[in-house]
Amino acid sequence: MAAAGWRRLLREGERVMPTYVGLYTWTDQGIRNVKDTVKRVEEARAAFEKSGARVIAIYWTQGRYDLVSIAEFPDEETASAGALALGMAGNVHTETLRAFSAEEIQRVLDKLP
Repeated sequence: MAAAGWRRLLREGERVMPTYVGLYTWTDQGIRNVKDTVKRVEEARAAFEKSGARVIAIYWTQGRYDLVSIAEFPDEETASAGALALGMAGNVHTETLRAFSAEEIQRVLDKLP
């Protein structure tokens, strides 16, 4: 979202949720069942959204990672639970990155001496 969009949300009193980038690689089980990947992703999207997350995008990728997601979660615990639930299903290994907008990182930088 553009900086002006974030400022509008903050002015309207809406809570801006932390953004996370998920990086996924298929397990042996996941690649064996690759034909079900679209269905599995839609099920994961529904579960994330039920937990209060907003899934922004999910992409199948070439290279080191097989899938990439961008999502907002209400808090770190919910994001971690979502990543763990995906891992428990056995189809992907997950790596989760907290992403910071320009405004968020500026607030971090403002706290530096």
